[in-house]
Amino acid sequence: MSHSFNSESASLPVVPRHYLFPFALVTSLFALWGFANDVTNPLVKAFQEIFQISTAESAWVQTAFYGGYATMAIPAALIIRKFSFKTGIILGLALYAIGALLFIPASMNMQFSLFLIALYVLTFGLAFLETSANPYILSMGPEETATRRLNLAQAFNPIGSLTGMLVASQFILPNLQVAEFRDHEMATHPEYATMLPSEVDTLVTKSLKDYSETEPIAHAKMQSHDLGIVRIPYVVIALVVLGVLLTFAVSKMPNTGHSHDTIHLSQVLRNLAHFRYLGGVVAQAFYVGAQIMCWTFIIHYGMTLLGLSAAQAQRYNIVAMVIFLTSRFVCTFFLKYISPGLLLGILAIGGMLLTLGTIFLQGFAGLYCLVAISACMSLMFPTIYGIALDGLTADDAKLGSAGLIFAIVGGALMPRLQGQMIDMDPFTIGGTTLESMRASFVLPLICFFVVAVYGFLTARTPRYSGPSVGSS
Repeated sequence: MSHSFNSESASLPVVPRHYLFPFALVTSLFALWGFANDVTNPLVKAFQEIFQISTAESAWVQTAFYGGYATMAIPAALIIRKFSFKTGIILGLALYAIGALLFIPASMNMQFSLFLIALYVLTFGLAFLETSANPYILSMGPEETATRRLNLAQAFNPIGSLTGMLVASQFILPNLQVAEFRDHEMATHPEYATMLPSEVDTLVTKSLKDYSETEPIAHAKMQSHDLGIVRIPYVVIALVVLGVLLTFAVSKMPNTGHSHDTIHLSQVLRNLAHFRYLGGVVAQAFYVGAQIMCWTFIIHYGMTLLGLSAAQAQRYNIVAMVIFLTSRFVCTFFLKYISPGLLLGILAIGGMLLTLGTIFLQGFAGLYCLVAISACMSLMFPTIYGIALDGLTADDAKLGSAGLIFAIVGGALMPRLQGQMIDMDPFTIGGTTLESMRASFVLPLICFFVVAVYGFLTARTPRYSGPSVGSS
């Protein structure tokens, strides 16, 4: 599965004609897990207000969501290696649908912990899908165009993400009664107009907590309504996923790169023990952490620092995703002329500069910088993935893929750390006092630095020369 960058690769087909249908079918999965990712991100803020919990506690949503990837990545890879990519995809779709349907008992029982279990099971399915789909796409054509092919498939991931964001923005957030409560508080306290947004957010949150204590029955009714709103998109996507599962079950899919050889785990581990792969796992963990932090806390940033409503702040998340989608196609084009490692390093430097703007620029300028980071993130996941698996056989790539999917655990750990920072008092950096919300973005800054180092180093090192195809 070698896919080095050279001038001749530009003339090779990215997707050969005989792979067009299976490529399109597998590419649809990228949109499906994109939807799950980004209809879930706004739930961090929604659950914080519905259940009256802290930012750090609400970030358990991301811990459960991305923790499911970490739990199931390696078991998924072993099953896929033993059977086939198609088997992994069907199992993944089944678990995805089960997890989404678990939102029904979770919402009826009004238990935050049950929602976490539902998300955890749902992402068991996503782990199967990502562990299957990424190397499957890499194997559908010339080795020289594999990274470009994966970037093309990944370009459809933001379409699903954008759909999830639109559902959250247009259907979930505006229809929550907790949002109506915030609007009512703002309307009945005209003095809030002269106060800092962060001060207003604190006062409104306190009023909501007081309401839950003084009017427990009315508050419980509000919770029930809001959790019912949250439930509906997950039930709908479960039905869509079951339809896609049926399509895969009846479709003939190519069995590319599969062998029935016995897995020699020690040999596979030796094949993976090189800088491009191990460094790629580390870089992927930091990248995913940065991505989830930036997208999860756009809503918090807008509400806390600029006084926006949740629905208004979510619109900036949508703008970020549109930028991400556009940049993905643009950067995929540039990969014809620039090596993946070099482009990755350049984009990571851009991400660092924009993160500094997010921290230090006041007003909407800081929010614009936060939104613009998405342009730099667009290429990172598939490019790290492609570089890390460069030179591996198809079978080794199946297990190697597990490490890169396990690296998504960065999205489980880092948002919770950022949530803990957000819950703290203001920070003083270089003599300047910053709100904890701003200061917390030092974590994505560190993440982009790690990605930049990996990108520039791989651009200067030769590609991995692995064992011949068919070795075990």
